Amino acid sequence: MPGIRILGTGSYVPPKVLTNLDLQKMGLDTTDEWIIQRTGVGKGRMADPDVATSTFLLKRPAKPLQWRD
Repeated sequence: MPGIRILGTGSYVPPKVLTNLDLQKMGLDTTDEWIIQRTGVGKGRMADPDVATSTFLLKRPAKPLQWRD
């Protein structure tokens, strides 16, 4: 579509890190090696249960909003 463009982006990740070993300790029947071999993922981020995904919008950098014309 002519006239449409992306001028900027913003992002936010929760501070809590969750490793594959953490998943194993939680009782998941897996290993770090199994997950890494199949997905390449060694750790991820996790929000607290009481945090809604809409909260991330409030925490993301505000700069992209300042670029608008």
